[in-house]
Amino acid sequence: MTLRHSAIRRALVAGVSLAALSGAAAAQSASELREEVRQLREELKELREQVQAVKTQGAAQFTETLRRQDEQPKVKLDNGRPSFESADGNFTAQIRGRAQYDIGFYDQDQEGPLATDFRRGSVGDATENGKARDLSSGANFRRAQIGIEGTFFKDFGYSLGFQFGGSGTEEGGRVQDVYVEYRGVKNWRFRAGAFSPPANLDDAVGSADTLFLERASSAEVSRALAGSEGRAGIGALGNGERWTASLVLTGGTIGTTAFDEQLALVGRATGLVYSDPLFQVHLGANVSYIFQAPDSGIDTSPRSPIRLRDRPEIRVDGTRLVDTGNIDAVSVFAPGLEIAARYKSLLLQGEYFWYEIERRRPASGPVLPDPDFFGYYVQASYTLTGEPRKYNIQNGAFAAPKPAKYVGGKDDAAGGGAWEVAARYSVLDLDYNAGNPGTATPTGGIRGGRQEIWTAGLNWYLNAATRLSADYQHVDVDRLSPGGTAFGAGTLTPPAGAQIGQTFNIFSLRAQISF
Repeated sequence: MTLRHSAIRRALVAGVSLAALSGAAAAQSASELREEVRQLREELKELREQVQAVKTQGAAQFTETLRRQDEQPKVKLDNGRPSFESADGNFTAQIRGRAQYDIGFYDQDQEGPLATDFRRGSVGDATENGKARDLSSGANFRRAQIGIEGTFFKDFGYSLGFQFGGSGTEEGGRVQDVYVEYRGVKNWRFRAGAFSPPANLDDAVGSADTLFLERASSAEVSRALAGSEGRAGIGALGNGERWTASLVLTGGTIGTTAFDEQLALVGRATGLVYSDPLFQVHLGANVSYIFQAPDSGIDTSPRSPIRLRDRPEIRVDGTRLVDTGNIDAVSVFAPGLEIAARYKSLLLQGEYFWYEIERRRPASGPVLPDPDFFGYYVQASYTLTGEPRKYNIQNGAFAAPKPAKYVGGKDDAAGGGAWEVAARYSVLDLDYNAGNPGTATPTGGIRGGRQEIWTAGLNWYLNAATRLSADYQHVDVDRLSPGGTAFGAGTLTPPAGAQIGQTFNIFSLRAQISF
């Protein structure tokens, strides 16, 4: 019994010891596990903090990148015209350019000697005696313009433009327009500087959008009185959804001088009296009023010269074939009426002008009557490819069609451009009490001449920036010689009443890039 009890006791002691050891080991393992879990939790916390820091930093960097992108000026090309805009929209700038290269051929009768060939040009310009008898066929850059326009502080606009083209010969460069304007009043712009105030409907059509190579002579004479490019002026120009109105006080043109500068008002009002997608009707009126003619000084004669003249609606040769000469004037009143109508791609347009001159009254001698002249044109165009001329309400005029499919386009935009045919009949009558052929000029009469031109044209708009044009003109000038020394002494001036006009044809081409 004793031996067996001893064995049992030893077994119990061994079991208890083993249990104790196992409990201690288990207790130690649980403690280590808790420590590892604690460490893992701390590491996980640190990892979460690091991830959150990375997210916060990335979001901040992304936001900063977006902010910096928003602060960068915006640059784009719109139909080839580079334009820039500040991030806040307060400042914009657009670079614009225009090049027109003309080729002209004058089909005239063969020239003869001065003593028998009486065709003449401008009064008092002996160099045009030969030019009128042999107009110069050739080529020139009618326009070569470069400039920049845009806005600053949103409500202010500006334009800076320079012209290097010419009329018969290229020029060294001159100011085209330099002005600033305020646009903070709804529908109105208040402008000051050197610019071309809107003088009539033909004038309101931009030089890149004209139906023919040149405006009608009657419209050109109207705009030249107190408007045209580079004219110093200050005034208001406005437009709504269907109306335009403008009134500008103008002075001289940049580069011209006078003892006392000319002062004039140029006004125009138009209305789009009917408009739907297929049919539009435009009516308008305009006036140029010179209330202070340019004063050349007390010892000059004529003291305040006003002169009406023009070329035969092309500028390859600069000779003027109708010309009143200088008229000593106090004022000029030149109103005009406008009408135009578009049905689908057919456009009809016409204007009529009066030019009324108040002569200066001499201190002694006969008082001469006040002369008046007139001019008008009617024209029509039809776009063969269907794109209509679109009405520009800010200008109050129809702009050139934009081709639906253009040369150089891709995929669905690729095509042959837009094709347009046109015709015009124009009259400029600068005769006042001209008298009869073979007789002297009546007292106070002016033999400026009457010019009639039939024009047919074809325009190909390759794309929004490129255009090719071809014109044919039949020109008829009826003009009597004033006699005396109007064109120089001796044979330079044909006998009084002799026919100094002529009839001829002109064939011309133009290549144009405008953006």
